[in-house]
Amino acid sequence: MIKHVTDIRVRYADTDQMRFVYYGKFFEYFEQGRSDLLRTAGLPYPRIEEMGLFLPVIEAHAKYRKAARYDDLLHVITYLREVPVARVRLDYEVIKDGERELLAEGYTIHSFVNAETGKPTRAPAQFLETIEKMMTPKEVKG
Repeated sequence: MIKHVTDIRVRYADTDQMRFVYYGKFFEYFEQGRSDLLRTAGLPYPRIEEMGLFLPVIEAHAKYRKAARYDDLLHVITYLREVPVARVRLDYEVIKDGERELLAEGYTIHSFVNAETGKPTRAPAQFLETIEKMMTPKEVKG
């Protein structure tokens, strides 16, 4: 499993008339978490595109549990739990700084698409090798 935490400060523009974070913004927060996780794994989106791939979202889900408000510091925790083949699923949890209770949770599923043909494809070896290295438990010497 690969886990990454992204901090996001809620902007005024992220809130709705009720002064809560607008529900659709959570998908933007998920996107930031996903981009940061891939970058940390050595696979920033420009590198993925250099491999001739796109990763469009083919499914997205969110469950909202508690409101977030303007100026809250949120931690978006992104998980890649399995080595992908033709699709990749990322899971997300959003919590407010200093709290443990979930504000939101969700997932996105992405298909690997050949950038030239627009057709689905399998994950390339270079992508898989990079992910597998990140998922391999590191030996701790004591």
